[in-house]
Amino acid sequence: MGGIAEYFASLNPANLLGSMPAGIAQGLIWGVMALGVYITFRLLDIADLSVDGTFTTGGAVTVMLILAGWNPWLAMLMAFIAGLAAGAVTGLLNTKLGIPAILAGILTQFGLYSINLAIMGMKANQAVSVDKFSLAITSRSVPIAILMGLVIAIAVIGILYWYFGTESGSAMRATGCNPTMSKAQGININNMKILGLALSNGIVAFAGGLMAQFQGFADINMGRGSIVIGLAAVIIGEVIGEAILGKHLNFAGRLAFVTFGGVIYYLVVVFVLWMKLNSNFLKLLTAVVVAVFLAVPYLRANARTSFKKAGRNAAAVGKEAR
Repeated sequence: MGGIAEYFASLNPANLLGSMPAGIAQGLIWGVMALGVYITFRLLDIADLSVDGTFTTGGAVTVMLILAGWNPWLAMLMAFIAGLAAGAVTGLLNTKLGIPAILAGILTQFGLYSINLAIMGMKANQAVSVDKFSLAITSRSVPIAILMGLVIAIAVIGILYWYFGTESGSAMRATGCNPTMSKAQGININNMKILGLALSNGIVAFAGGLMAQFQGFADINMGRGSIVIGLAAVIIGEVIGEAILGKHLNFAGRLAFVTFGGVIYYLVVVFVLWMKLNSNFLKLLTAVVVAVFLAVPYLRANARTSFKKAGRNAAAVGKEAR
């Protein structure tokens, strides 16, 4: 009992509060990344594993171009374009060569490992210091990083909301919803898949460029597990959004809550670290969180249509009849 009391006494709430702003800043970046995952996972109904590689690609391209003297915003634009190209490769492998989407993503991710090393001069990591270079976002100034992350997230949400209201964006949404009917309506579903995968990975790479600047370096393993974190943000955001707004949750709201889900996820990470739990279990925690939130809609639907509920309703009707 004494050991437990000492453990809880060692937990300083001030340290938790002090860590939250940095967690919010990183959560916003992961939220932007989750917007890319949302396009493939929800709109196209594809589990795209190439994002683990393109997140690193975005960071590597951004850092190397900044080191070469480029403006950070132009560097992130090039990172976005690199992500577009990588996502298009996944789409081409899937649509033109008939490789299943999940395997196409794995192949792209696998190939990007070597490409990312080549981008970084065959080094596992490359540092970029805010003392020597002008960065768009940095952990040295967390309040500004939060503001910048919020502005970027709102801008990306606005652009996506506009695009998916256009004819091309609507065709992409229709492709994910019902490919057979979309094809019958004259939509080239293969082109829509390629475009969707490219756009998704472009956003992911852009987020990778933001993260590399925030943490001050690009690392060959910085994208490992990105797909799970992105899925966590998507699922958490959707569950919270539906719980708060219900049927009033529109497309723009879903995009906003997906970003918010990234913030919630990273605040949970901050809390776990504050509890002095072994950081090696973070991936296990993420897997558990994703599994729980994925199960919530299914369990809720089962509860609504369960035989127990039907039995209770029948009993209530019987009592009224008496």
